[in-house]
Amino acid sequence: MSDLEPIAFPGAARRQSFRPPAPRVTFDRGELLRILDLYGRKVAAGEWRDYAIAFLRDRAVFAVFHRAAEVPLYRIEKILGLARRQGAQGAYAVVSASGHVLKRGSDLDRVLRVIDRRLTLVD
Repeated sequence: MSDLEPIAFPGAARRQSFRPPAPRVTFDRGELLRILDLYGRKVAAGEWRDYAIAFLRDRAVFAVFHRAAEVPLYRIEKILGLARRQGAQGAYAVVSASGHVLKRGSDLDRVLRVIDRRLTLVD
């Protein structure tokens, strides 16, 4: 078996240095539980039907849909750049389908209240 040669891979001579992927903004467990709690109530009420999550370099986005093929009704965003400017752990925003920012702030519960209005009985 001495006549066998080792397998040569193209480009093996020049090794590329390993670069870890760029950090991405994500929702932590508490944030995601709060958002999914709201989502579950809206699904039970028949207002929302689908969602999508995207973790980007500068923001994390939770988008809710009435139907899967439509544009999102709302986007709940955690924006890294705003958090640095405001000196908070996270800066959140709720954006409507038309692109208008409905509410922005550093407290997720306060920001979500703009779309979590519950009906109250008025006498």
